[in-house]
Amino acid sequence: MTNIPLTGSISAGTLPLLASGKVRDLYEIDSRTLLFVASDRISAYDVIMKNGVPEKGALLTLLSAHWFHVLSSAIPSLRTHFISLDLPPQVPQELHAQLKSRSMQVRKLQIFPIEAIVRGYITGSAWKEYQAKGTVHGMKVQPGLSESEAFPQGAIYTPSTKAEAGQNDENIHPDQAAKIVGEKYAKRIEQLALELYSTARKYALERGIIIADTKFEFGLDTETDEVILVDEVLTPDSSRFWPASSYKIGQAQESFDKQYLRDWLTTNGLKGEQGVEMPEDVMNKTAEKYREAFERLVGRAWNGI
Repeated sequence: MTNIPLTGSISAGTLPLLASGKVRDLYEIDSRTLLFVASDRISAYDVIMKNGVPEKGALLTLLSAHWFHVLSSAIPSLRTHFISLDLPPQVPQELHAQLKSRSMQVRKLQIFPIEAIVRGYITGSAWKEYQAKGTVHGMKVQPGLSESEAFPQGAIYTPSTKAEAGQNDENIHPDQAAKIVGEKYAKRIEQLALELYSTARKYALERGIIIADTKFEFGLDTETDEVILVDEVLTPDSSRFWPASSYKIGQAQESFDKQYLRDWLTTNGLKGEQGVEMPEDVMNKTAEKYREAFERLVGRAWNGI
């Protein structure tokens, strides 16, 4: 792979940098508009790897834009922060090649400090908790489930805290999420997250992908008091994607996401360690899985930036 991952800070000309996260840099265009720029950085277990995945930022951005269109078409009442993939006029021409396809203009909103996780299948941290306590995020779940089994009652809403940089998100009960954001907004976030997951799950399954779980984030339009879908949506960074053709209850699944990287870290005793550099084969295999997820979901070949 000849492309060099873009992992450092990304210049957007004269636009002021508001924040730099695990993957994205956030710039202010004006008082109502932001520029999201997705780097090629990749994190696992809340730790950023030393090296990145080539073209990952563009892939995540274009896949998110696709999902915003799909979800808005399926749910007419849905409002999102997405405005455009166009670069604003303040970005100088010489930076367009670097920023093209990895940037999106979005509305500036008040972000709710929780992550709205929806789980359709029992896996990951939910499976570990269930094995130990018979619960998921502190909620009692039907006994006798096997690893990777679909929740019999349907998908469940399992929020987490939204940790500061360098800290870990914490799985919480929905009641605790309501205390953080308020009962009115908590109920709307839960309803919307479940509806979005249900819509996306059906869409993906028709294309051979099971969405085992995913994370949504929401903001508040303070002028209209509406809850708005924000951040990235249904990407391999924010979701577990499994190939439907090889799905088998009672075991861990193959995936089209960063589970390959997580497994490599765990196997090599590097889970949670800082400054880890992925070997080239792990980097390339992760990139391959991300591309395959994009191609299946969007329905066209990934031809690069």
